[in-house]
Formats: sequence, structure tokens, C-alpha cells
Amino acid sequence: MIGWGLVSQFALAVFLFVPGTLKFWQGWAFMAVNFAVMILFCAYFYKRDPQFLARRLLRKEKIGAQKFIMFLLKNVSIISYLLCGLDNRFGWSRTCLAPVPWWLTSLALLLYAGSYLLLIPVCNANRFAATIIQVEAGQTVADHGPYRLLRHPLYSVSLLLWLWLPLALGSFVALPVVALMVPILILRLLNEEKFLRRDLPGYSEYCQRTRYRLVPSVW
Repeated sequence: MIGWGLVSQFALAVFLFVPGTLKFWQGWAFMAVNFAVMILFCAYFYKRDPQFLARRLLRKEKIGAQKFIMFLLKNVSIISYLLCGLDNRFGWSRTCLAPVPWWLTSLALLLYAGSYLLLIPVCNANRFAATIIQVEAGQTVADHGPYRLLRHPLYSVSLLLWLWLPLALGSFVALPVVALMVPILILRLLNEEKFLRRDLPGYSEYCQRTRYRLVPSVW
């Protein structure tokens, strides 16, 4: 897990600073916050459920539609980071819209960290929440905690993280690209629900009890 975290941090640095500059203070601040909350998350579950962390390291999707969706997610995320770096170098937000004020960047960093830590109660309520769509032996429907309100609280928190990310990196122009995460994640969860209704006993009944998917009282 530590090795994966270091590799991901190195990749993040490449995506931010190669198109940007080393004077990209928002990039350095974001990397520090992201690494700190990732370490807290991993340390918490390493002590309580190492198997859960192993599930979060899975990368090979088995479902064809999910492979394509994950391809879209990965590429949109990479483009978002690259665009933030380019915006830092060329000042597109400053010249075309307005500079992102330091206080908004700082607030976005705090909200990003807080949203990341929301993953802990969500994942505590569903220890089978892998990064790929699968059903394991002995898996049951998660219907307590945040899952009493929403069918996919993990995706809800993920969308919050992506919402704060461009502002934390000092970019307004990256917001429209990040917004593409919404329809892509909707495609992912709809396909996931189809799979779980078929392969996870009790999931169809859970969907009848829990009406909303991503946003309470909305959808």
C-alpha cells in the first residue's frame, strides 16, 4: 500500500508540475494535503481491516462496460490535473476569468481534506467496497450508516472531492472538465446496480427501501 501511495504521488507530481512550474504553490499544497489524508485513511484501515485495503488496490475490472467507464474516468482525471498545471503556467483563469483567490484555494483544500475523511465512515459501513465491481463469497448488502440514506455514498463523496480539486489547484478553467465526472460516475453506478441486482441477494429489496442514489431528496 505504501508503494502504491508513493507511485501515485509521483504520478500526481508529473501531471501537475511538468505542464506547470515548480512555483505552483497550489500544487505543492494539494499534494501535501492529499498525501496526509491518504496516510490517515490507510493507517486507519490497516489496523482495522487490511483485507479492505487490498480490495481498494484492485484495478482489473471484469465487466466490459466497467472497463470502458474506468478508461473514461482515468483519462478525465489525468486531463484535469494536466489542465490545472497548464493553467498555472499560462494563467488562463487569470486572463480569461479571474484569479482564484488564495482564501478560496485554502478553503477548497480544507473541504477536500474533510471530504476525503468522510470516506472513513462510508467504507466502515461497507467493507466490501472494492475499486472494481464484484461480489465476493459471504458479501451482504450494506444498508446501515450512510447507506441508509444513499445507495452510493462512496460516489457522492468522490464527486465532492472532484468538485474541490480545481479550486484547490487554483484553476477555474478546469471546472468544466471535472464536471464530466458526474455523467461518467452515473453511468458507472447504473451499470453497477444492474450487476448487483442480479448477483447480490437482497440488493433489489434494498433499492426499493433506499430511493436516492447520489444526492438525498434529489436523485
